[in-house]
Amino acid sequence: MKREGPFPIVRQPIRDRAIQSLMAFWRVLPKKKWSAGVCCLVFLSLVLFMNTPSGSASDNEAQSLKELITKYDTSRCKECHEEIHAQWEKSHHARSIMDILMDGYLTKGVLSVKSPKEATRKNFPCFKCHFPQIEHASDQVASEIAEAILNKDQETMKKLNINCLVCHRDMGIVHGFPEADALYGATDVEEHPDDDYGKVHRSPVMTESVMCGQCHGLGPVFDFEYPVQCATLYGSYLHAYIPAGGAKTCQECHMEKADHTCPPNFKDRKDVSKRLAEALPMDVDAMFYRPQITPGKFVPTVVVDTRIISRAGHRIPDG
Repeated sequence: MKREGPFPIVRQPIRDRAIQSLMAFWRVLPKKKWSAGVCCLVFLSLVLFMNTPSGSASDNEAQSLKELITKYDTSRCKECHEEIHAQWEKSHHARSIMDILMDGYLTKGVLSVKSPKEATRKNFPCFKCHFPQIEHASDQVASEIAEAILNKDQETMKKLNINCLVCHRDMGIVHGFPEADALYGATDVEEHPDDDYGKVHRSPVMTESVMCGQCHGLGPVFDFEYPVQCATLYGSYLHAYIPAGGAKTCQECHMEKADHTCPPNFKDRKDVSKRLAEALPMDVDAMFYRPQITPGKFVPTVVVDTRIISRAGHRIPDG
């Protein structure tokens, strides 16, 4: 079944920052150096628009939540990838909004709103990773999402997730912009049986840790009006695991045999306990004795010596 065409990929925040920089430069430019300044402005403008795909962001933004969900609908993927899609449905990626307490910061703090209608994309810094599709949506969509969250509309919230198109299109290439009619995977596929995405390009990052590091990142995010402290898994992987001689990628541990459940599943306590025992083996030695502190009075005492060794590829806990 053919859907309405995909959104062109437009990195709106980068464009905004570039325009702001140009305006700031113009304001401080000495008048007597106007000719050099004009040349600089023209050069920077060319760089800006040469690196921006055709079509304005406002023209291609989804104007309703229903439109955005439809654009990112991946239900047809399971027609050919049934097992992988079933695995993904059990993953945390499939419930990336439902597993975080977003209603808390919408009601208290600097990002709170008095009503959902006041919400804009700026109210959702967590969406940079938990729902990056918001980049291609208007503020009207943000207010609809705020309404769903505050009303605990589970049916709507479960449709907001990290799905096939997020990883195999939007995040599949880290330099430049994805092709509008292509997906990205571990290998090239010249003829892909899909009306919108007729080919698959080999992504140079799909099997590398940097693919996951785009979201499971390096720490504080300064992209927003109110910077937030985010996940640092990839940072600890780079700064601790790799220098210590580690050689595995995120995918080798968390996507073994292309398992798209991407364990651990923190709702499966048995599996999580098993993984923690393997990643953080603990040895405990205990010595019990009864010292006689005062004549005739014995005090039961135990000395516990605990040793925990991390065999994980990153710090625990993190996200």
